[in-house]
Amino acid sequence: MANSVEKKKWTIMTYMAGDNNLDQNGAEDIEEMKQIGSTAEIQVIVQFDRAGAGQQTKRYYLKKGTSLDDDAVQSVGETNTGSPDALIDFIRWGVTNYPAEHYLLVLWNHGQGWNDTDIYAGERGAGARLMRSGRVRNAFFKTSVEQTAQLSASDAAQARAILLDDDAKDFLDNLEMKRVLQETQKMIGRKLDILGMDACLMNMAEVGYQVKNSVLYTVGSEETEPVDGWPYDTILAALSKQPDMSPIEFSKLIVKYYINSYKGSGEAVTQSACDLSASLTVASAVKKLASALKTGLKNGTTRTMISDARNRVQEYDVPDNIDLVDLCKLLKASTVPATIKNACDQVMGAIQGNSGLVISSGYCDKSMKRSNGVAIYFPTRTVSPLYSRLDFPKKTGWGAFLKAYIAATRSRVG
Repeated sequence: MANSVEKKKWTIMTYMAGDNNLDQNGAEDIEEMKQIGSTAEIQVIVQFDRAGAGQQTKRYYLKKGTSLDDDAVQSVGETNTGSPDALIDFIRWGVTNYPAEHYLLVLWNHGQGWNDTDIYAGERGAGARLMRSGRVRNAFFKTSVEQTAQLSASDAAQARAILLDDDAKDFLDNLEMKRVLQETQKMIGRKLDILGMDACLMNMAEVGYQVKNSVLYTVGSEETEPVDGWPYDTILAALSKQPDMSPIEFSKLIVKYYINSYKGSGEAVTQSACDLSASLTVASAVKKLASALKTGLKNGTTRTMISDARNRVQEYDVPDNIDLVDLCKLLKASTVPATIKNACDQVMGAIQGNSGLVISSGYCDKSMKRSNGVAIYFPTRTVSPLYSRLDFPKKTGWGAFLKAYIAATRSRVG
């Protein structure tokens, strides 16, 4: 089945959840990959689940100058790409048959950051209205979502996800993603080099923290992605010229070529690479910020300054997602107490300083100019009942601050 069991420099494993409205975009991205294809040191493999009942999910070892049918090495039947076991099986197949010194795993689909609400709760049999740019929100896998809480109709209307399978009505949530990547770490005997998220809104503090123990670097976007997604041809061309590239170098390269591909397009995009070894430092700093902000809410003037910063901060397609560094910059420029300003300094240092979380970041369009590489959840009306399940709010108390903020800013007297 494998082209060779010889260990190569890099294996690029792309898991394409195309059983939705992105089917044609998946085919186009595969053609981009085939412009370079696998080389003597790079193995490019794909699992593609296409739209429509009865479609056979196929696995490919992509080569240049061949037909896609010639590149097919296995058919695995009609799969549910929203099942964590299906993703684990693909990764195991890739690692076993195409071993390498380094691995990039790309999760290709819709995306919606941390939020794991079931998009299909009200859509079973009705057909979801989905765009890669995130107009309908969803989460990675359904299984653990169903075990968590009964959601109101308003909660279900704000569904968010990645790896959607419209036929199976399933998706991958962040708790399941953590398990998938723990299994991946066991398979390769160390942390995954790069987790690439060719999906919307995924570079959030909550998402990175969830997988910090199993992944070295993430590459993703704070904002939505256009349907063209990553420029696989230029990314693979650059790697093929320098196959000895380290994971940190390759992560930065993906950001560079992604941003370059949208210059002059009129699209508002972001892309960043994060070193997850800094996740604990960021969480510790955010914990101090959450505590300082929660205390500050008790003072009317400070509460007004916090609210003003929240109203002016860099937001994204989902307004509940904001840029964490920009929030800290706005707070520091206001008249909040020194405890808040000092906590902001620690957060910014943990993200942007030497050995910081964000190692590369870029944007296109002036509407994204205050983006700094990592977003955080900051709703202004209600906190999702699913948020408290995640590791990040458990570690930082950020969810407790959010509830206190909403209670303080939305209370009415008389």
